[in-house]
Amino acid sequence: MEFPSDLKYTKEHEWVRVDGDIATVGITDFAQSELGDIVYVEVETVDEDLEKDAIFGTVEAVKTTSDLYMPLSGTVIEFNESLEQEPEKVNESAYEDGWMIKIRMSNPAELEDLMDAAAYEAETAN
Repeated sequence: MEFPSDLKYTKEHEWVRVDGDIATVGITDFAQSELGDIVYVEVETVDEDLEKDAIFGTVEAVKTTSDLYMPLSGTVIEFNESLEQEPEKVNESAYEDGWMIKIRMSNPAELEDLMDAAAYEAETAN
């Protein structure tokens, strides 16, 4: 299980990588391993302003479908369209090629509410 230290994490198993006022978001290695083989990623919220904890999309695995939650308030500015043809990238490269959306943050202070790698790793151990 990987827990990159340069990322922030949510209790809903999303990760966040921040570059200026843009946050890249995906699901964690732990989440993809719990879900199993990802067969579809749906995001229809591009160009929408969403609040923290709002649902921005869904991820479908062979046996289940899970909602994806905004880790931060902001505007969804991009969807990783390569996931439409290759959703398995989420399983193969959760933190790199398997990213899901990019957000223009409207409230960067919300980053303080997210977990660091050590706290997230402890959370998943329970």
